Amino acid sequence: MSSADRPATRLATRLAFFVAGFGIACWAPLVPFAKARLAVDDGVLGLLLLSLGIGSVVAMLLTGVLSARHGSRPIIVASGFGLALVLPLLAIASSPISLALALFAFGAALGSIDVAMNIHAVEVERAAGRPLMSGFHALFSIGGFAGSALVTVLLSLQVGALACTLICSVLMLIAMFVTWPRLLRSVQVQEGPLFVLPHGSVLLLALLGAITFLVEGAMLDWSALLVIGAGLVTEAQGGAGYIVFSIAMTIGRLGGDAVVARIGDRTTLLWGSLIAITGFVVLLTAPVAAVAIGGFLLIGLGASNLVPVLFRRAARQTVMPTGLAVAAITTAGYAGVLIGPAGVGFVAHLGGLPMAFWLLAALMGLVTLSARIVTAEQHQKSRVDA
Repeated sequence: MSSADRPATRLATRLAFFVAGFGIACWAPLVPFAKARLAVDDGVLGLLLLSLGIGSVVAMLLTGVLSARHGSRPIIVASGFGLALVLPLLAIASSPISLALALFAFGAALGSIDVAMNIHAVEVERAAGRPLMSGFHALFSIGGFAGSALVTVLLSLQVGALACTLICSVLMLIAMFVTWPRLLRSVQVQEGPLFVLPHGSVLLLALLGAITFLVEGAMLDWSALLVIGAGLVTEAQGGAGYIVFSIAMTIGRLGGDAVVARIGDRTTLLWGSLIAITGFVVLLTAPVAAVAIGGFLLIGLGASNLVPVLFRRAARQTVMPTGLAVAAITTAGYAGVLIGPAGVGFVAHLGGLPMAFWLLAALMGLVTLSARIVTAEQHQKSRVDA
């Protein structure tokens, strides 16, 4: 697919990742405003937010099927514009039902673009013949920083919630208009069944994806409580660790393609997971805050390129169509983000938060142990081709 290896298609892919990260981040600072506007308690708010997750998961499953038949381009276009158009509705929904419906639609657009942009990314990377996936995922993180920072600044300037979303929507629409004509027009359309249960190497890849996304979700939801509970920092400083983790992950992904090109997928999975495990050990045994920050840094750097490698392996496996395999990994990963933090809370309730984080380190060890298995198929193929 020679047309895929062009600067324009790489730009379009990066913009799609940026829009996805930007869109979801624009909503996060508006959650307290939605709660106050509807006058609901935390329990009702939690159920409303669940609508976003349900919409995402349903759309992810459908996107894998649609992409296998029609390619990723129309889905990226529709879902990217959908994010921009639905975002303002989240700022004006006047009842729990209307907000739930808007969140479901917003989640469906987010889930669709998440799957479709990764399918598009593996096609572009395959045509380029070199690692690009880490850089694409870095743009999602950068979009997240940009979206949350922009909305926070606008709110601090006393700009209303609706005006904030309209400004963000205009920026997203501009990005999508730039993206649209540069996306791949011809893609490898998959023949065969429209739905295949994950099996073989894809099932393992999905499990590892769920673990890595679980670690990211746990760092977001629980890391501040961990260091505060250990007496290492005050409540006001609790978020410093996650900031370091996020910055380290973004930097790791920005340089990840060059690293993977030099050492390969297997070594990246092996050493990336080992560095993350080392970070957990440092964090959980840290006597002072500075050492704990070093743990956050190691976890972020180690985990940064695991997910991009897993998506690349999904593109290279032969047991399932690429689109369905990518959808399976994305859905499993999102399930890890949704369900995982609750699981961490359950374990913390039984044995304490440090025990829950030791369990996360042990789960990361499964990535280490599976590195050879999930990359063996491609090595065998290379030897045959040679």
